[in-house]
Amino acid sequence: MPLPSEVERKVRIKYENAPTDETKGCSPEKRNVEVLLDYGVINLNKPKGPTSHLVSDHVKKILHVEKAGHGGTLDPGVTGVLPIAIGRATRVIQTILKGGKEYVAIMHLHEKVDEVKLREVIKKFVGEIDQMPPVKSAVIRRVRTRKIYYIDILEIKDQDVLIKVGCEAGTYVRKLCHDIGRKLKVGAHMSELIRTKAGPFNDKDWVTLQDLEDAYYFWKEEKDDKEIRRCIKPFEVAVNHLPKIWVHDSAVNPLCHGSSLKVPGIVKLHDFNVKSLVAIMTLKDELIGIGQAEMTSKSIIKEEKGIAINMEKVFMPTGVY
Repeated sequence: MPLPSEVERKVRIKYENAPTDETKGCSPEKRNVEVLLDYGVINLNKPKGPTSHLVSDHVKKILHVEKAGHGGTLDPGVTGVLPIAIGRATRVIQTILKGGKEYVAIMHLHEKVDEVKLREVIKKFVGEIDQMPPVKSAVIRRVRTRKIYYIDILEIKDQDVLIKVGCEAGTYVRKLCHDIGRKLKVGAHMSELIRTKAGPFNDKDWVTLQDLEDAYYFWKEEKDDKEIRRCIKPFEVAVNHLPKIWVHDSAVNPLCHGSSLKVPGIVKLHDFNVKSLVAIMTLKDELIGIGQAEMTSKSIIKEEKGIAINMEKVFMPTGVY
């Protein structure tokens, strides 16, 4: 079962060849660096040692921005994907929680276990599981249901098992390893952990704090923006895992003022159900805001009127369109 962020979505067209005014708005990839510093996201490879909050603070100081926020806390001893939003983009970062997470971990078994038995037991943990957060956690300790999308065994060496886990946000891999060991009746603990995916972000194009510092220097002192553009992406990347609706230019400004999105304003859309969280986009692929679906995508295609989306967060300023 793939992570929610990796589900392929089909685009359904409601109005063919809808025009957009090229004098208004701006495609995300054409924004200048100053705008990226206010509406940008960074796919950071968090180092071992500092807290996620401290890493966000480092980013803020490196880039000389007033705000920086991370999506999905990693313990100080854990490395890997830590999405960080800067400037006015910080409000978008929590949407990545809907996309799921992936981790690679070393699970150390306290006794040797037959491989067939090991695989059989691990398979039982795929799907919905009940999990009690560990004693040292930032949440209230009560049993919670979490979804495990997959657990792949990558390698077995003596009593160390290298596993790849795709899971819902809020799953504790340390506790998962402990529970697998208890089910095996031999005990187990997690000895290493790295996060390889968080929503639409993964380990294929992550950057380090040093990369970011160098990129800022090249842009500021050498007038070379190639590296800073590699490090800082338009904040639209943070909603790549959500279903989307693209709207007519005429619908943009009312949405920026907080109006609900009505069916006549919609040009094309992905498939989704009622209550789904949906990203609302311009025809230039700019993120206007995020809202909750009041109709299914199928109903929107069929109907000519009605409220399709109630806006929850608006990111685009008024007056752009």
